[in-house]
Amino acid sequence: MYGEILALNFDCMGSPSITLKDGDHSKAMKIPGWGFGWYPNDDYGASIVKDAMAKDSQTLLNALQDGARFRSTNFMCKIKGAGKQYTQHDTQPFRRSFGGYDWLFLHNGQLDYEALSEMYSDPSGLLEPVGKTDSELAFCFLLGQFMAASSKGLADINGAILLAWLERLDALGSADFVISDGRSMAIYHGKNSKRDLFYHRALPSEKLPLFESELVSLNLEDPRDSLRTVFMVTSFQFEDSEFQAMEPGRLLIVRRGAIYWDSLPEGALPYVASPSAVVEEPVSANAQEEEKAPERFVSQQQEQSQAGAGMMTADDLSEMSHFLNTINIKSVTHDMDGAPLNYRYYDISHLTDYKYSTPVEHSSHTFRLQPVEDSIQEVVQATLGLSVDGELLQFEDVFNNQSIYYDITNPYKQLQIKMKSRVKVYACPPDDHRPTMRRSQIPLVWMPWQRQMMLPYLLPPELPETQLRQLTDYAMSFVQRNDGHLVDSLVDINKKIFQDFSYVQGSTVLETTAFDVFSTRQGVCQDFANLFICLCRLLNIPARYRVGYIYTGGAYENKLQSDASHAWAEIYLPFLGWRGFDPTNGCMVQQDHIRVASGRNYLDATPVSGTIFKGGGNEKLRVEVRIEEVSD
Repeated sequence: MYGEILALNFDCMGSPSITLKDGDHSKAMKIPGWGFGWYPNDDYGASIVKDAMAKDSQTLLNALQDGARFRSTNFMCKIKGAGKQYTQHDTQPFRRSFGGYDWLFLHNGQLDYEALSEMYSDPSGLLEPVGKTDSELAFCFLLGQFMAASSKGLADINGAILLAWLERLDALGSADFVISDGRSMAIYHGKNSKRDLFYHRALPSEKLPLFESELVSLNLEDPRDSLRTVFMVTSFQFEDSEFQAMEPGRLLIVRRGAIYWDSLPEGALPYVASPSAVVEEPVSANAQEEEKAPERFVSQQQEQSQAGAGMMTADDLSEMSHFLNTINIKSVTHDMDGAPLNYRYYDISHLTDYKYSTPVEHSSHTFRLQPVEDSIQEVVQATLGLSVDGELLQFEDVFNNQSIYYDITNPYKQLQIKMKSRVKVYACPPDDHRPTMRRSQIPLVWMPWQRQMMLPYLLPPELPETQLRQLTDYAMSFVQRNDGHLVDSLVDINKKIFQDFSYVQGSTVLETTAFDVFSTRQGVCQDFANLFICLCRLLNIPARYRVGYIYTGGAYENKLQSDASHAWAEIYLPFLGWRGFDPTNGCMVQQDHIRVASGRNYLDATPVSGTIFKGGGNEKLRVEVRIEEVSD
């Protein structure tokens, strides 16, 4: 059945305004019939409004005046979509109840009805078509395949299997299909299709959410939907819009305003860090013991020596070999697949230079510049140079950051703080998510003592409730797109911030909120980290702010932060620990990231901060950061 199709998939519930063009010269009015389907308030049941004989849009407008019910994440529209006999039951979209949900279906094209009838089999009669069109028969055939595969929805079946079913139908003629179970939407452009199929992902940053064509006027200007993302599929072109043509034979599965599965071969995922360019030989335990101790500096705490409590004999090791495992990361030389794990060395120089128009007579400062030292990161040496004498107090703050308090009572007009570090970053095997305890689903449930310890990292920022509701809806769109899977939802958030937000230096200030970034879709690394943290905390996932450095010799797109400190988010995953997500680069934190300080927000982890009590005048600040990868 030929006609024109329009399908919309929002990240959160939206209320689009769709108007068929009237008039004697309107293409939409030359052939009668239209149909519209959606899922009111995202319920399991679908609503359909269609008229096989209608030649005006007023009937459609009258049917959709109830804006309260006309809200959903999935919409389908068929224009000029009546059957040859203009019957109601042959007009698209078609609706069927299956697997506890109402399904909607659109088809553009013509299939061999006799061949399709031979291929279709339903002994139970539960999926028998109501009308006599090839389109509805194809719909029943697909639902029969889902039943045979014991699958109740699009998310329950592999995309490649669905593609094979659609290709069987495509071989019977020409076919463009759109099918939805209310949660996901699958779009297939047939190899033999006589029409084009276009798609476009419209972001909230687009200034004019009004799309015009000879057939339809689509308006997304509802004030409630100003921050929505929508994935649109059409069989016609909108004017002055960046729609992309679908390749013949391509299948897209979209959910919550984004592509969830694509049949086209996909390249390297943007959140996977590039492989290390420097390969070093693993250091044996004996070699590490024989290494010369690095020179000690005044500002570096004395390294601790580790002595064994006693030596175990070969017989002792043999008796316990059945549970003997290497558990310290620094001694693990290969991952589970046998790939070698190699550490990397970095030399880091961080210079902060303050100049004042009049002498500063008294000031105090806090420095958080020493990199973290733990199981996967080792500080080989660290020196701190200060151009003005003062009283130095070294301590560990409540967030486990190595900090220095520095009080200056001598007058000065220039203060230079220069930190030099040599850091070794060890490679970690990929996290094993197979254990049941690590297969976490959202919502997370915390023990009372866990919640008490994590409370500082669970409280979202103080924002108006209306803004937090918008951010919560946005966060939940990722959860629903990934069926509540914790890690998949986090990876999706990380990836979408990288893809949908622009890195623009100078576009924000320290006071910029997560909602400001969400509404403008631009910022810098600290803004993207703050947004990621806010979304996680609204989902009851502990998140903290991390400051450090990134080696931009890696294959990252946003290299503007190469000569400054970098910021990202760290998330606490049950039975794994804190894991880093870098939304600026769309990747997980690995060996290109050097960790320095962390806290609830930027203020807790600021590398250099201070207060001038007397003097100073106008201030000029210069910051230079250099990171070089060196050999051992």
